[in-house]
Amino acid sequence: MCLIAFDHRPGSAWPLRLVANRDEFHARPAAPLAAWDDAPEIIGGRDLEAGGTWLAVHCRGRFAAVTNVRDPEQRVPDGAPSRGGLVHDALTHPDLPAWLARLERSEALRYAGFNLLAGDGERMWHLHRGRQGAALREVPPGIHGLSNAALDTPWPKLIDARQGLASALHHGRWPDDALAAMADPHLADDHALPDTGVGLELERTLSSPFIIGEQYGTRAMTWLSWHASGDMEIGERRFGPGGVALGETRLSV
Repeated sequence: MCLIAFDHRPGSAWPLRLVANRDEFHARPAAPLAAWDDAPEIIGGRDLEAGGTWLAVHCRGRFAAVTNVRDPEQRVPDGAPSRGGLVHDALTHPDLPAWLARLERSEALRYAGFNLLAGDGERMWHLHRGRQGAALREVPPGIHGLSNAALDTPWPKLIDARQGLASALHHGRWPDDALAAMADPHLADDHALPDTGVGLELERTLSSPFIIGEQYGTRAMTWLSWHASGDMEIGERRFGPGGVALGETRLSV
């Protein structure tokens, strides 16, 4: 994933409501939202190149998603494994807090920069692996956003996505308003752009919540509703080059 906005409300009627966009090269093969053939308890899209995923849920009540960290000063370790495998491990490890703590202490440094969100319907954790190492924190209740920097870093696209989610929840138009915000292709003003070392032209291209391009762009838009009962609804809209809609899937878990 490259942009996530979520409302974390443990103990409420909706412990988690979330929208997310996955931005990727269009040529990279991926499978749509579905139960995995080799692990049917996992529901999510799948990266067919490395075998992992950007966002998925487990039918026994767990959620995880990953974004990369865009920082030109961070070195990618030799032989770094795919970050998509972290989502699978977060969903399947029998002791999620212990696994996250171990990841923070040592194993996260094997990977290129990433953000990992993981939750069980009551608690949510964020692990940030940046240039200075790895840091794990429990996410407090409320509306949050995550892109390619630390949690709630106020990039323009993150602010827009978070405001769209807040509007959807306030006006009772979930998930429609949130999805509309995630589908917004407008570019941020130059003065508001972050400087992540990719150059002004690419910073502009990457500044919109929904990225349209022939080679690279928003490939999937996902939303998740997690009920206090433990039931979940998850949906995915898929897009091709030029932002052309390719299909939609909705599942109940």
